[in-house]
Amino acid sequence: MEREVAVRIQGLKKEYRLGVISGGTLQRDVQSLWARIRKKEDPNTKVGSENYRKNEKFTALDDINLTVYKGERLGIIGKNGAGKSTLLKLISRITSPTAGAIGINGRVSSMLEVGTGFHGELTGRENIYLNGAILGMTKAEVNGKIDKIIEFSEIERFIDTPAKRYSSGMYVKLAFSVAAHLDSEIMIMDEVLAVGDSAFQKKCLGKMGDVSREEGRTILYVSHNMDTIRRLCDRCIVLDKGKITFDGEVEKAIELYSGV
Repeated sequence: MEREVAVRIQGLKKEYRLGVISGGTLQRDVQSLWARIRKKEDPNTKVGSENYRKNEKFTALDDINLTVYKGERLGIIGKNGAGKSTLLKLISRITSPTAGAIGINGRVSSMLEVGTGFHGELTGRENIYLNGAILGMTKAEVNGKIDKIIEFSEIERFIDTPAKRYSSGMYVKLAFSVAAHLDSEIMIMDEVLAVGDSAFQKKCLGKMGDVSREEGRTILYVSHNMDTIRRLCDRCIVLDKGKITFDGEVEKAIELYSGV
């Protein structure tokens, strides 16, 4: 029996044009421009970072071909700068590819950065309804799940407090609970669980395993924590300099990544 495809990526490429102005506020851009004119160090770059020439291109992903099937729990590992987060942003449609195609079969919920998808002026409860609406759910459908979402998040006392007052840990707890309980077929997680406490991490990993097995949800999970990759994933890819260098068993992927 042919397996149902959740995500299919063909010939995916993503390039960024580096060394250009318009990276921040007008004041910072003017400072950067004036430094270049005087051939001085840019005061707005991080210490030790590379200075790129204007319009120089950087290839973050190069000819990625990948098929993820419904119900799979795919781990994505690689060194910093390998292209992991870029890949998830492309699948989440936060940014667009330079070349290639991404086919998605189902609704996607993403946790890519702490606070992503939340409006700071809205309360936690209001943000739950907002995220449900983004996924195409009705208010009645969210009403049927909201009690479980709030209970799982462990922040009942603060659910009617504006999200801008939340700590990073509270953001993660509510965001994960929303992603896990609302009606999405594909869950995308990028290292954000590392912000939470160890007990909540364990709880989240258990929940992701449950929704994958019981509801057939597909999970794409990026982490530098190999223990969580082992516990959650049933398949793993290794990214290196924008290319997939391995696709297969989790332990073999970890060995390759770790250089064992």
